[in-house]
Amino acid sequence: MSSLLTSPMVDLDTGAVIAQPAVVDSAGTLRAGRLPMVLELPIGVVLSGAGALAPLHEALRRAGRHPREAILLLTGPCQEQDRPLLRVGLDSLRTIGYLIGFADVGTRGVSADLASGASPYLLALDPELVTRIPGDYRAAAVARAVVTLARGIGAHVLAPGVEREPQVAVARGLGVRLAHGPLLAPGPDGKVRVPLPIADESPAVAMLGPRVQELLIPAVTLPEEAKAEEVVEAFGHEPTITSVILVDEYQRPKGSLDRSRFLLSFAARYGHALHGSKPAQRLADPPRTVPRTTPAVAAMQAASRDSARVYDDLVVTDEMNRCLGIVRVSDLIRQVAAIRS
Repeated sequence: MSSLLTSPMVDLDTGAVIAQPAVVDSAGTLRAGRLPMVLELPIGVVLSGAGALAPLHEALRRAGRHPREAILLLTGPCQEQDRPLLRVGLDSLRTIGYLIGFADVGTRGVSADLASGASPYLLALDPELVTRIPGDYRAAAVARAVVTLARGIGAHVLAPGVEREPQVAVARGLGVRLAHGPLLAPGPDGKVRVPLPIADESPAVAMLGPRVQELLIPAVTLPEEAKAEEVVEAFGHEPTITSVILVDEYQRPKGSLDRSRFLLSFAARYGHALHGSKPAQRLADPPRTVPRTTPAVAAMQAASRDSARVYDDLVVTDEMNRCLGIVRVSDLIRQVAAIRS
């Protein structure tokens, strides 16, 4: 499999970098940027039990990162007799906060029924399949089946190893939203350039639009007691970070820091002196939360209730009010516009 550790994960709709590749090196040190991260993990490690996963947890802890900022992309197959053990391991990882993904779905990876039962955040196509889809109707049929499965369970689909524009065009046409590969690597100026989509002539989907869990992207989170200067550092690492969510020890959202308003506070005279060493919570707004099953139209209505914060990211929560990630209002606007066109 072509490694995700070579290029960022990009949203084909917006051109935004959703997550950066990360790795835990031989010394047990996490090497990752400030954005949410993707780490490849063999399924065999999960099957080996909690002890085998301890170095990963410790690496994140030492780096000051939370599992909610990490997508674990599980590689390799799972034998029938190992399924119960894998489910236990995945439930444990999800409880801690990790987002789960599967690689090579539909080909060499886990079976479709196992993937669907695991409630993953991400299903990644086989890179070889992505190479073939522009001119091979059989490869396109497999990819379409994975996209249909993902829609049914509320997961994203990733097209890895994209090298040519026809691959992006076909992937888009199939409903794939995320991709990575040489074509989408940052240029000399550090910016990612995504080929423009062809106008979509397909009929509109359900009148209420997809649920927000289908538009979910990982949130950049910090503990609710974090200092304001830590938030400045987070925003400074990557210009595509639009918000930082302050969470408690149970990952429940306690504050939302919008990039523009927060940095404007520091741009003022004596801004850093006034706020830098103080708790970031002083500058935070109450988080605008929506349950993960909320339709796009309803989420847009929730976003518009406060005219002063209409473009603030919405925080998506699970049944326990834990932060699952964020939804950008710009994504909601596109979805609602598509429904009404």
